[in-house]
Amino acid sequence: MNIIERNKYNEMKTIQLKTALPGPKSQEMLKRRAAAAPAGLAKSTEVAVADAKGAVITDVDGNTLLDFAGAIGVMNIGHCAPNVVKAIQEQAEKYIHTCALVTTFEPMVELCETLNRITPGSFPKKTLLANSGSEAVENAVNIARYATKRRGVICFEGGYHGRTLLTLSLTSKHGLFKKGFGPFAGDLYRLQAPNVYRKPDPMTEAEYVDFCIRKLREALISQVDPSDLAAILIEPVQGEGGFIPMPKAFLQEIRNICTETGAVMIADEIQCGFGRTGKLFACEHYDIAPDIITTAKSLGAGMPISATVGRADIMDAVHLGGVGGTYGGSPVTCVAALEVIREMTKPAFLAHATRVGDIMTQRMNVWKEKYPWVGDVRGLGPMRLVEFVKDRSTREPDPDITLKIIKDAVAHGVVLIRAGLFSNGIRLLPPLVITEEQLHEGLDVLEASIAKGMNS
Repeated sequence: MNIIERNKYNEMKTIQLKTALPGPKSQEMLKRRAAAAPAGLAKSTEVAVADAKGAVITDVDGNTLLDFAGAIGVMNIGHCAPNVVKAIQEQAEKYIHTCALVTTFEPMVELCETLNRITPGSFPKKTLLANSGSEAVENAVNIARYATKRRGVICFEGGYHGRTLLTLSLTSKHGLFKKGFGPFAGDLYRLQAPNVYRKPDPMTEAEYVDFCIRKLREALISQVDPSDLAAILIEPVQGEGGFIPMPKAFLQEIRNICTETGAVMIADEIQCGFGRTGKLFACEHYDIAPDIITTAKSLGAGMPISATVGRADIMDAVHLGGVGGTYGGSPVTCVAALEVIREMTKPAFLAHATRVGDIMTQRMNVWKEKYPWVGDVRGLGPMRLVEFVKDRSTREPDPDITLKIIKDAVAHGVVLIRAGLFSNGIRLLPPLVITEEQLHEGLDVLEASIAKGMNS
């Protein structure tokens, strides 16, 4: 970016670029990272952070950027939310860790009680706390298998569930996440999830969804018998798979199958939960109550915490000592999560999140009409993605232009990351506390990068 371009962008309200990105101090830190951390630890941008507040990141060179990645959906409540920071500080002065496997303490008990109350479903619930989304999913599957005395688990193409052995086995997108690893866990059955943008051309959307439902039913004959089906695991809105909201009829059919067969319906809300879709939980859009919900990411506002929340009879099935870990329910992470919930359950918070989603939808839908390389714009509420293609008629993915657009937008002050089975989508996960002015500013930068298209 030349000096004229830099001055133009410096006139913006939030984004202030004092150097080209990455600046000299950032470059030095990136060199240190490359020398100290393994090459397989990817990074989506070359931003080296010095400070972050709300939706704004300041790098080590003094540049201020707008964060539209939100640490991959972790910062829904914003960076360094004052009430969260205060709670962490106050708890750290009392006690940092005494281990839930050894002692009992108020923050853990209160958080479990709170999650049992706010998650969908009028039935009694219990909560198991852990450290990461992968652990939450692994706990959910293990508990479902134990409770049902069955082995089979149905999962779906495009799904992402983590990087432990079991959750990596459940995860789709082989080349990026699974290549070179294994052997993987067994008794897993991967089915097609409805992606209406990539439906067969002769089918209507309704016909395509009906077809996917039929294939789901057929799998109970061809792949796993209902008597050995422990669980069906699905993201109500696929995250890494490309921000694909599951059709309501499809999720409701999964609920019906689980009720009929005695299998456990597990909703992975690790990325799509905690306000990301404009409701506290994405499954609230679908009028269903899963048997188990897994949460993490924005539950902790940046603190490493996850939760597996489920029907009390299912959660209680495991023998004494069969679940838990050293750091699960850490009091410092629990107080952070409690502050997140207090803020997110305020009507004004979710109303603003809905407004953010409306603005994003209005702005991004225009791009589909203006730019031929924009194949689709989709999502649910403020969880939005733009997908890029080489040709709209063939819908051939274009990951190269996607990467070029991201690099250009980041160079002009907006932090972005990719998503999608073909790595040809840009996902937008700005903190939900972003102001309307900041949101428009960031969308302006992204659109300018998209407009450059093949010349970017």
